[in-house]
Amino acid sequence: MDRALYVGMSGAMQTLVAQTANSHNLANASTTGFRAQLVDAQSAAIAGPGLASRVNAQVLDQGWDASNGAITETGGPLDIALRDNKWLAVQAPDGSEAYTRAGDLHVDAYGQLQTSSGLAVLGDSGPLSVPPNSSVSIASDGTLSIVPAGQGPNTLSVVGRLRVVNATPADLGRGSDGLMRAAAGVTLDSAAGETVIPGALEGSNVNMAGTMVTMIQLARQFDLQTKLMKTVEDNASASSSLLKMS
Repeated sequence: MDRALYVGMSGAMQTLVAQTANSHNLANASTTGFRAQLVDAQSAAIAGPGLASRVNAQVLDQGWDASNGAITETGGPLDIALRDNKWLAVQAPDGSEAYTRAGDLHVDAYGQLQTSSGLAVLGDSGPLSVPPNSSVSIASDGTLSIVPAGQGPNTLSVVGRLRVVNATPADLGRGSDGLMRAAAGVTLDSAAGETVIPGALEGSNVNMAGTMVTMIQLARQFDLQTKLMKTVEDNASASSSLLKMS
């Protein structure tokens, strides 16, 4: 009876953990460049005297889905889709360098190039600033150019170049803020050649249908585990009544 309660209790706790990760993926199904979080359940024996028969359910972080999302042409002058294994360098809230696939960029009121979430986009020499202009464009190699305000369309001025790095899934780890960072001991070099697709955006790689099915499965699993705990409680109450009668 005790073992059954342990199985139900630990399983229900870890099901909630898995449901949290799945709900996070579902909430970001339309987030530009989002990579789905992967989790997996396994059994974990509990160490200690008299606990050889006790086994916990445990949900482990299995990293993130490295597959690419769908590319959609937008025609936006500051929209970019990153090519395979290419990541855009941004300045994280703590000031460190981080990486994202979210290419829906904009220029804020102070002339700073930012992501849609307000993170400064880095160039080869730090955060990129865009002077007053009549038009702005990004080339396939990440070069940021403008037509200065008051100048003719033939006057093109290079502002800088987006820092885009080469990185395989093994080179990166996801932080609690959702941004990628270089794994321990890994140095990421700037990518050369064509690194971005101008005027396009990469969508989330979350499988909406599969995520919805997983949500239903986890909800049913949690319900089954709570019913198991209730059954153990009922059995314990019945056993107690029998002992009192005897």
